[in-house]
Amino acid sequence: GSNVLRMSSGIQIKPKTAVQKGKTPPPLPCSLEPGIKPQPKPSDKLNPKTVDPFGVYSRPSSAFASTYAKGGIPCRLVHGSVKHKLQWECLPETVPFDPLLVTLAEGLRETKHPYTFVAKEGFKELLLVEGATEKAIPLLPRLVPVLKATLAHADDEVFGRGLDALVQLSAVVGPSLNDHLKQLLTNLSRRLMEKKFREKVTVTLQKLEQYGGKATVAIIKSKIPTYCSVSS
Repeated sequence: GSNVLRMSSGIQIKPKTAVQKGKTPPPLPCSLEPGIKPQPKPSDKLNPKTVDPFGVYSRPSSAFASTYAKGGIPCRLVHGSVKHKLQWECLPETVPFDPLLVTLAEGLRETKHPYTFVAKEGFKELLLVEGATEKAIPLLPRLVPVLKATLAHADDEVFGRGLDALVQLSAVVGPSLNDHLKQLLTNLSRRLMEKKFREKVTVTLQKLEQYGGKATVAIIKSKIPTYCSVSS
């Protein structure tokens, strides 16, 4: 009953196992309900080749990472030959904005792959769906504090993602953002003093004015007196 084949030369050959080295395991299914994952062998957590970043032994460092690991984000990263893209489990138009848009905004503060890509691209694509304006405006009281934390982050890439997300949100909700804008301007003013971000922050402020209307200029100047309106 031994699985070891004995050759005439005395060399022992073990039959090939079902899993071959070097092959990439199939991607985890993405669903709104957490799936049942196979339990790894205790020895697996000691072997770097078998460590699953979303496995049972992994301790997600944030709420977003935990939600993603459990399949609570209805999209996943697909590695393309030229660039990565998101694959949605269902049409983004059918996904409830509450709480997904807020969850994706929270994910903008992630610093590890694939969370960084999923959060940034997911937030962007969700705001592109038909009816996004009506769906996003009621979430502004919860979205703005999350974006504020993103813009206060010490990591430059996180701050950059926050700027992009703010412009995307402003383009969708327009003047509705004005009531919440002051919360965000302090962090923008601070980064405006840094040479490497001066141009990008300035462009962001101009976009906020473009999408928010004339009332936006007074709000921006109340926190950043040196701001020059694009219409002046």
